[in-house]
Amino acid sequence: MALTIGIRREDKNEWERRVPLTPAQTATLIAAHGPRVLVQPAPRRAFPDAEYRQAGAELTEDLSAARIILGVKEIPLERIQPGSAHLIFSHTIKGQPYNLPMLRRFLDQGCHLIDYERIVDDAGRRLVFFGYHAGLAGMVETLHALGRRLAAEGLEAAANPFFELRQPYQYPDLQAAKNHLATIGERIRRQGLPPCLRPMVCGILGYGNVARGVQEILECLPISRITPEQLLHSGTDPGDPRGIQVVVFEEADTVAPLDPAQSFELSDYYQQPRRYRAAFARYLPRFTVLINAIYWDQRYPVLVTRDDLRPLFAGGRRPRLRVIGDITCDIEGSIAVTMNSTLPDEPNFVYDLGRDVVSPGCDNLNGPVVMAVDNLPTEFPREASISFGEALTPLLPGLARTDFSRPLAASGLPAPLARATIVYQGRLTDAYQHLEKALAAASGSTRAS
Repeated sequence: MALTIGIRREDKNEWERRVPLTPAQTATLIAAHGPRVLVQPAPRRAFPDAEYRQAGAELTEDLSAARIILGVKEIPLERIQPGSAHLIFSHTIKGQPYNLPMLRRFLDQGCHLIDYERIVDDAGRRLVFFGYHAGLAGMVETLHALGRRLAAEGLEAAANPFFELRQPYQYPDLQAAKNHLATIGERIRRQGLPPCLRPMVCGILGYGNVARGVQEILECLPISRITPEQLLHSGTDPGDPRGIQVVVFEEADTVAPLDPAQSFELSDYYQQPRRYRAAFARYLPRFTVLINAIYWDQRYPVLVTRDDLRPLFAGGRRPRLRVIGDITCDIEGSIAVTMNSTLPDEPNFVYDLGRDVVSPGCDNLNGPVVMAVDNLPTEFPREASISFGEALTPLLPGLARTDFSRPLAASGLPAPLARATIVYQGRLTDAYQHLEKALAAASGSTRAS
C-alpha cells in the first residue's frame, strides 16, 4: 500500500466531531500496509491531534499529495481536491437539491466519489454505517424531549421520570448515558409512571441498524414488547404502570395495497410502491412517542401526514402522542411535519397544527414535538467513530490497490466500493445516471434565476 491517504477536517458545522479512522486504527493501518497518512488538524475532533501524530500520521493542512481522502460529511466546494478519490456521506443519491452543487463540483474536478451509504455486500446489506449510533443518540434525545414536553404540560419535576435526562453530547460517553437511564428505569420500577403517561407506548418504525440502537437504549428501562395488532386492540387498558410498551413496525404494518383484493408482498412493495397506500394513521392515537428509523424516498407513501395528526390536537386536545423522534430526518418526507433538520443546541421544534407553523422547543402544545437532529451519531462521537473505522479499515487495502486511471470495471476496485461509486473519473457511473436529470434541472433553475 505505497500511497498517501488524507483524513480531512470536518467543517460542516461546529458539532461534527466524528472521524473516519481513529488514531489506533490509523496506527494499525500504517503498521500493516505502510501508507503515508496526512491528517488535517482539528481541535474539535473527538480524538486529539497529538494521538494521530503518535500513531504515525503527519499533521498538515495540505492534503494535495493524497490520492484517497477520507471524510465523514459533505465537503465545501472550494475544498474538493481535483482528481482524488473522496469517501464521504455525500447525501446526493436521492438527488437532494442542497447537495447538487457539490455533486457538480466532483464531476467538474474529475474526481471519484464513493458514498459510504452505498457500500453494501452482495445481499445488499450495509457494510459501513453510523445508523446504529444514530439510533442510540436519537432515542436519548427523544426521551430528553419527552421530559421537556411533560414539563411544559405542567408535570412537576418530581413526578417527571425524564426531567433530569440530559442530551447525549452532555454525557462523557455512551455508558454514562446508559447508567443514567438505568437509574431512571429503577425509579420507574419503584414509583411507577405518572398517570398522564399511562400507558406509555413507544412505536418504532423500522427494524434495521438504527432501530437496533433505539431498542438498546430502551432496554435500559423497564419495557415489555407488544405487536402492532395487540396495540390496536388494547382499548383503554392502562398497561403496566411500571413499564413502557415497545412496538416495532414492519412494512406490512404501515402500508396496504391500493387494491383491496391484493395481499401485501414485501418484494412487490419495493418494486412497485405506487401500488400501495399508507395505513399507519390508525396507530397514532395510541403512541406516547414515535420513532422513525426507516429508509424512505419519494417513491414511497408518506406514513404520517399533517391531516393524520390534526384530529389528535384539534380543539385544544392533549393526545397521548407527545414526541416524534425522526431519526430518518427526511425533510417533509415519511413524517410530513419534519419541516427542517436541527442541531444539538436546538434539537426540537413543535409543528403547530392549528397554524401550520414551526415553533422552536417543546412548549407549544398545539402539535407534536419533533426531534430532527440530522447528525445524531456525533453526539456519541468516540463510540461511533470506533465502530465506523472498524468496518471501513478492511476495505482500505483493496481501495489502495485500485488503478483509477483505468475504466471502473477494470480498475480493481473491490465490488462493495465499486457499487458505492457515484462519480468515477469525473462522470456519473451507470448506476447513478438518474442524477443527471436532477443536475440538469438544478442547472436550468440557476440560469433562470
